[in-house]
Amino acid sequence: GVWKHSKSEGHDDYGLLVSEKARKYAIVNELNEPVSLKDGSTVLQYETRFQNGLECGGAYLKYLRPQEAGWKAKLFDNESPYSIMFGPDKCGATNKVHFILKHKNPKSGEYVEHHLKYPPSVPSDKLTHVYTAILKPDNEVRILIDGEEKKKANFLSADDFEPPLIPAKTIPDPDDKKPEDWDERAKIPDPNAVKPDDWDEDAPMEIEDEEAVKPEGWLDDEPEEIDDPEATKPEDWDDEEDGEWEAPKIDNPKCETAPGCGEWKRPMKMNPAYKGKWSAPLIDNPNYKGIWKPQEIPNPDYFELDKPDFEPIAAVGIEIWTMQDGILFDNILIAKNDKVAESYRETTWKPKFEVEKEKQKAEDESTDSDGLSGVQKKVFDVLYKVADIPFLSEYKLQILDLIEKAEKQPNITIGVIVSILVIILTVLFRLLFGGK
Repeated sequence: GVWKHSKSEGHDDYGLLVSEKARKYAIVNELNEPVSLKDGSTVLQYETRFQNGLECGGAYLKYLRPQEAGWKAKLFDNESPYSIMFGPDKCGATNKVHFILKHKNPKSGEYVEHHLKYPPSVPSDKLTHVYTAILKPDNEVRILIDGEEKKKANFLSADDFEPPLIPAKTIPDPDDKKPEDWDERAKIPDPNAVKPDDWDEDAPMEIEDEEAVKPEGWLDDEPEEIDDPEATKPEDWDDEEDGEWEAPKIDNPKCETAPGCGEWKRPMKMNPAYKGKWSAPLIDNPNYKGIWKPQEIPNPDYFELDKPDFEPIAAVGIEIWTMQDGILFDNILIAKNDKVAESYRETTWKPKFEVEKEKQKAEDESTDSDGLSGVQKKVFDVLYKVADIPFLSEYKLQILDLIEKAEKQPNITIGVIVSILVIILTVLFRLLFGGK
């Protein structure tokens, strides 16, 4: 892919532009000296704008380790070792602002990718947005979009990173086997139950309604369909090749005003005697031992950690694959003070954003019925936030898939909202009542 130094649409401000669709892009800039992440706070911030929208592609940055780790600037690619990967990525069911820490395991010496759990979603518009990650000395990381905190996490918490930086103290014993007589059935058929004498397993589910009466005016001698009187045999019809010609059928017009035509039959109704196949009722299993789990043993790979062993940042790179063009990067900042980052947001990002937002508002008001209205855009923004709710994490991919379908087909927006509400209610009922 070809990078271009280009103006942001509607501004005199320049940025680094992804100029072609369906390409891989890579570009890297080495810092004058590496930045340590171990001393005090560190702020990673940059702006990006999807001028043509983003259906499938990444717009994240990679903060690379020193070249002693085994890479060269002219050979920068997806294998080049990084310390942190941060920024938006959207394609299909993927819709998130990545934060990935590549951390060296002190026992194995291997570098492991640790992904932030439940990351925020990517704003779904064509405006300039500023992404900020603040790494604090107390092991906290904060993710901001447009200066608003979207996620707070702790590097050492298993609830916030997958896999966790600190392994579990114990693990299931891989050599432990479930005993053959272990009974996991909470309920069993009552062995003393007997089928009642009046239980008829052969009774049909439906029977004729003997009380039904043929409606007055029913036309017994009239068929429901008749030959089309206006149809004529085509001139090129060959009886030998095409067979005997028959006029096409049409609905019998005499039946339109009558309650019905043809042979009248009593309708069916549910059989009050129907009970189906008999089965013994379930009772508590006296031999129930619960769901078997292997016993826990000390984890041989466990280690303690007071702070992450951050690798320094020696370069900043963009290494992405995208189906979209028009992605613009600007104002890439590494700072030790979040006030510096805040100042950049106020002076470089906010003026552009306000201009773009007003222009977008005017376009929304003039959007025709085939496009997304301003109200729908706000609805989608809310739905993306709903998808980020932690207790819905099991269904996040389904929800994001629904939202993306609705963005492409605005006429089904209401149906998608109802579908998502059904998912939420399902989860709530499961939490409240358990089981199915």
